[in-house]
Amino acid sequence: MSRIAALGGVLAAAAALLVPAGVATADDCPDVEVIFARGTGEPPGLGRVGQAFADALAPRLGGRTMDTYAVNYPASFNFLAASSGADDAAGRIADMSARCPQTSLVLGGFSQGAAAVSMLAGVPPVGQRIGSIGSAPPLPPAAAGRVAAVAVFGNPGARFGSPLSSTGQFAGRAIDICSGGDPICSAGLDRAAHSNYELPPYPDQAAGFVAGLI
Repeated sequence: MSRIAALGGVLAAAAALLVPAGVATADDCPDVEVIFARGTGEPPGLGRVGQAFADALAPRLGGRTMDTYAVNYPASFNFLAASSGADDAAGRIADMSARCPQTSLVLGGFSQGAAAVSMLAGVPPVGQRIGSIGSAPPLPPAAAGRVAAVAVFGNPGARFGSPLSSTGQFAGRAIDICSGGDPICSAGLDRAAHSNYELPPYPDQAAGFVAGLI
C-alpha cells in the first residue's frame, strides 16, 4: 500500500471518529423528505394517495434526493386514534430536524391522515374535535417552521371551514385539495369523489405547489 493510500485511510478513520454516534452525515440525509399519513383502512405505508403524490413530486426536484416516511398510526375506524398519527409525525419532524437540519420536510395526508396533519397545524384548537376525530397538540412554532410545504387531500377540516391552505400554522405553504362533490371535505354528496385522489389531476396539482416552495 502506498503512503498516500495509507494516509487516506487514516484520515477517513479519524473523520468517522469525529461524527458522534447517532448523528447523520450529509450523505445520509436526503434533500427532501415526504412525511405522509395514509387514509382510513389503508394498509401500513404511504397509501395510494401518498405514493401517487411522492411519485409526482420526485421528478420535479431537479435531481435532488428524496426519501419518504409513512406515518405510523392505525388509520382505523376508531377515529380518536388519529391523534397517534399526529404524534408520530411530530416525532419524525423532531428527529429529522435534529439529524438532518438541511433536509426540506414536506408533510402530507389523505382523509383521516389529513386530519392528523391538521392537528399539527393547530386546527382545530387543542381540546376541540372535528366530528368524531381525536385531537393532539399542535407543533411548537420552531418545529412547524421546519415544514417547508404541506399537501392534504380530502381533508375533513375543510368541510367545516378550516382548510390548511388558509388556517393554522401552515397557512400560505399548504395546499388543501378537495375533489368536487367529496362529502368528506365539502358539502357534496358524491361519495366516490373521495376515492380518486391518486388520479389526475390531484397528485400533479399538489406536487407542483410543493415543488414551488422547496
